[in-house]
Amino acid sequence: MATTGNGGPTTGNGGPAQGGAGQPQTQAHLNVLGQYIKDFSFENPNAPRSLTPSQAQPAINIQINVGVQQLAPTDYEVTLKLEGKAESKGIPAASPQISTVAEPSPGMGEGLLFAFDLTFSGVFRVQNIPQESLHPLIMIECPRLLFPFAREIIATAVRNGGFPPLLLDPVDFVALYQQRAGQMQPGATTPAAS
Repeated sequence: MATTGNGGPTTGNGGPAQGGAGQPQTQAHLNVLGQYIKDFSFENPNAPRSLTPSQAQPAINIQINVGVQQLAPTDYEVTLKLEGKAESKGIPAASPQISTVAEPSPGMGEGLLFAFDLTFSGVFRVQNIPQESLHPLIMIECPRLLFPFAREIIATAVRNGGFPPLLLDPVDFVALYQQRAGQMQPGATTPAAS
């Protein structure tokens, strides 16, 4: 009995292909080709004063935005932009001293504990997705896959800045997508004229 070196069609992971011979592959695919930090900054302008224990809970403000750029017919760069800051009224006043060190830049309030700005991106290959499902997939599923990595980067940076790690709550990217879609529709937030 003769055998050939080719065991038949296989999928990308070595398993047997779906469907019979001669049938086109129409299975939907979403592949992560890469992920990376495009830009990152962490500021701790009031250290070491900001690192002293305080009874006051800091006010934490975080903004999250999603951006997409098409790189090729099936490849998209999805970018998560996370900006945040923690402020507290309880930072002790600086003791008077002579110093040649530059003071915190203007706009860095006395109560600022830390601030971060992270742009984290991934390149995704999307194949065999119906056109009407493409935009929601890219704006919901791709950021959902990137978020845990961005969350870990921020938690580590905050911890390395001398604070307890900032563990961001999970983000509902479906709600964020629906909110943005509502803002894009003209008149969606204003009542109809009579």
